[in-house]
Amino acid sequence: MPDATFKVVIFGDGGVGKTALVNKYLTGVFKSDTRLTVGLDFHVKRLKIEQKEVVLQIWDFAGEDRFRYLLPTYVRGASGGIFMYDITRYSSIKHVNDWLDALKLHDNPLQSEIPILLVGGKLDLEEKRAIDCKEAYNLAKTLSLRGFIECSAKTGLNVEPIFTNVTKLMMEKAELLISNAPIEFFKKC
Repeated sequence: MPDATFKVVIFGDGGVGKTALVNKYLTGVFKSDTRLTVGLDFHVKRLKIEQKEVVLQIWDFAGEDRFRYLLPTYVRGASGGIFMYDITRYSSIKHVNDWLDALKLHDNPLQSEIPILLVGGKLDLEEKRAIDCKEAYNLAKTLSLRGFIECSAKTGLNVEPIFTNVTKLMMEKAELLISNAPIEFFKKC
């Protein structure tokens, strides 16, 4: 029997690497031919953090505008979130406020209630970078998000820390971790 079960939502524009990130985390395999997510995909992962057994329910939302209306309904009951953008596509980070606003529809003030990480994907394409790491880091701070990190689902760089740290943040919120100060997870550029 797990000590806790948490629902974590992954959201952001289409094509930023959300599904590739989830696949790499769950299977250790990078699939370059990932198909467009229609609506949402749901996955479950068991992990152990600080002597606690945790079950993560991972909800991977489609990034296309036509599916965004589904987000407010499916985020109900979420314990944490990951907003993902593509470091090679500036438009993908410009929409962070639109996504955060979508989370708050229907009297669902999620942004202030659950920990959300800002995650830059496709770090293996550093030579095509369009979004400066420091700009994204500062945006996460400005928006009062609880963390920031860049990753590569292709190489696996920082994939595990994303899920470990969002889980720790959710555990803190649920008071399963006792600490003297709030946890934040900001990886410096």
